[in-house]
Amino acid sequence: MPEPSGSPAQSPRPGPAANPAPARPLHGGRTFTPRRGRVTDAQRRALERLWTTWGLEVDGSRLDLRALFDTLPPDAPIVLEIGFGMGEATARMAADDPATGILAVDVHTPGHGHLLRLAERNGSTNLRIANGDALVLLREMLEPDSLDGLRLYFPDPWPKKRHHKRRIVQPEFLDLAAGPLVSGALFELATDWEPYAEHMLEVLDAHPDYVNTAPDGGYAPGQGSRAPTRFEGQGLRKGHRVHDLRFRRR
Repeated sequence: MPEPSGSPAQSPRPGPAANPAPARPLHGGRTFTPRRGRVTDAQRRALERLWTTWGLEVDGSRLDLRALFDTLPPDAPIVLEIGFGMGEATARMAADDPATGILAVDVHTPGHGHLLRLAERNGSTNLRIANGDALVLLREMLEPDSLDGLRLYFPDPWPKKRHHKRRIVQPEFLDLAAGPLVSGALFELATDWEPYAEHMLEVLDAHPDYVNTAPDGGYAPGQGSRAPTRFEGQGLRKGHRVHDLRFRRR
């Protein structure tokens, strides 16, 4: 993979930092728990080889997305994907749509390494990987009107009622996400937890900055531009029904 001159080399060692930025409360505190996990030898080698080129830390410093994706044309669309797990679906979407820049953020170190391996294997030059809290990225690092899309596939549903406040899809999150999204940007969501799907639809419908693209005002038909994910497969094997939502930024 060629080395883009605009990619930050922020980590002092090969691989993502354990805690790139202190927690910034939004609704209920930190939105994630750092997940170092067991890194395989192949993932570790990918991190050592590629992280300083393709990875960046969510440390609160301003980010120039056009410089970050300087291998793409200046007018290429750039989308943010929040939470990619082990990265198989993200790698496939990057390979299938090389004209779109994908900034994928997660906190799972084995996932960082695995996605780097897949991107290298596919020859994808349109993918960058961020380590840290997506809320810090949205609030402190991205410029207004800098994103052409937002993807949130199968976030933690926090099924217990006492944990519902930890769900990322809340009015405060939608306020925050609206800033970096250009007018007309597509916000794509998916979940296999029906009560969370109902919550997503209700919260998005009530927000003035987003409009539902579904003809009937309900869930979106099909899965749109997303590729199937591990979490989706797990849910389907349990008999869950997957709901997709697609809203546009006004």
